[in-house]
Amino acid sequence: MYNDITAIILSGGKSSRMGRNKSLLKIGDKTFVERVRDQMQQIFKDVALITNTPAEYKFLDLPIHEDIYKHKGPLAGIHSGLLNSSTDTNFIISCDLPLITNEMIEYLIDFQTNKLITIARADGYIQQLAGKYLRDCLVTAEEILKEQVNIENRNTEQRKRGCNVLRLIDKIGAEIISAESLPFYNEDLYFNVNKTEDYNLLLKKVMLADKNHD
Repeated sequence: MYNDITAIILSGGKSSRMGRNKSLLKIGDKTFVERVRDQMQQIFKDVALITNTPAEYKFLDLPIHEDIYKHKGPLAGIHSGLLNSSTDTNFIISCDLPLITNEMIEYLIDFQTNKLITIARADGYIQQLAGKYLRDCLVTAEEILKEQVNIENRNTEQRKRGCNVLRLIDKIGAEIISAESLPFYNEDLYFNVNKTEDYNLLLKKVMLADKNHD
């Protein structure tokens, strides 16, 4: 267990494509966010949740923080998480990655680099919402968020743009690991649930995995 690293769970998405709060969807008898919480508590001593609807998540019995910059996307969640964290190193994870393994998480945490961010590339995408973020990212994240607020104040058409985490990565750089080259990689590690079809497929994958495990 890591005693000097905080796990920060992001549960701030609107789930617009799903049509309901996907963090509260169930796999078996647990919601997505409960599964992620339980997994993080196996690995990290300190675990916190970032959400703008804290009342929905009191049942998790976790420290909960809201975004400082509202409606600015996942970068605002990362910013709030780092701001409220008491540790220099943090593991950011989205609540809708229920199949990522402890092995993958620990690999990212233990990877030695001088970069402030350590994440993976998998399935053709940079997986920026599951990775190691040092607290020193905070200054640049704040600059990006303030810049976006100023843009929105000048031009209401820019309000849909939000703050992509990739802008942070572009500014400060990141260690991007090819997950597919790792011996323990499987194609479901970063399976992301956005639509009802994804959720139904996930349930089938979990059922099959449990059957194989038995």
